Amino acid sequence: MNKAGFVALVGRPNAGKSTLLNALLGEKIAMVSQKANATRKRLNAIVMHKGNQIIFVDTPGLHEKERQLNQYMLEEALKAIGDCDLIVYLAPASDSVKHYRRFLELSQGKKHIIALSKIDQVSQGALLARIGEYNTFASDFEALIPLSVTKHVGLEDLKETIAEALPASPYLFDPEDLTDERIRDIFKEFIRESIFDNISDEIPYGTDVVIEKIDESEGIDHIRATIIVEKESQKGIMIGKGGTTIKRIGKHARHKIEALSGKRAFIDLFVSVKPNWTNDKKMLEDLGYQS
Repeated sequence: MNKAGFVALVGRPNAGKSTLLNALLGEKIAMVSQKANATRKRLNAIVMHKGNQIIFVDTPGLHEKERQLNQYMLEEALKAIGDCDLIVYLAPASDSVKHYRRFLELSQGKKHIIALSKIDQVSQGALLARIGEYNTFASDFEALIPLSVTKHVGLEDLKETIAEALPASPYLFDPEDLTDERIRDIFKEFIRESIFDNISDEIPYGTDVVIEKIDESEGIDHIRATIIVEKESQKGIMIGKGGTTIKRIGKHARHKIEALSGKRAFIDLFVSVKPNWTNDKKMLEDLGYQS
């Protein structure tokens, strides 16, 4: 029998989990940003490897903040840890092992692999020293795999090691599928990514996107979406003088959506103010952030 199982991608904020997920899948479906804490919900990506099915679960970064939204994000990561068959702990090679110690406290004793990422960004000496530090924890992990997504180093080794560690099982999803995520949720994340790319400072962290409607036809998708912000002043910044900023956000999102769908897209964006929504449990539930 082939092997199949769920593999949680876990790490600190901005460790590169979503970038790794897209690289393993060979298709962009997960939101990627240089800003930390961009990923808010779990997302499944289905990767076939030599007849085995690996369901990678992208998770929010392991962090603790007092706002309700951040608490929800931490709970999402912890649920993925609890539900998975295996964990890949993503650790940038430049990071201190203190983040790994924190992960061990949260990992519930689950079997895990360390993916030592961004190895192209450190010297050979620093990399060997970091590997030596992790090897003091050798009894805690199954394997340590150095990798670089940008240089395409270690990705096949990672998939091979994961497949070997998964349980024997029939396929859990259609092997032709890339994800079980709804297309509207992927479109939402592409719009959020465009906000993170085009709006500076802390404003993106107080924004969300609601897909109001998608009209699909053979050659084009018409998407109507509302950007949620916390303050009236943020609404003005989001729209920009003469609507320039929101047009730029829409243009960037359109390119991402068209690259995935293979169709033309038209995006109609609006902005709505919901004061303090990131710390309001009821509003979070209305926006789909449900524990």
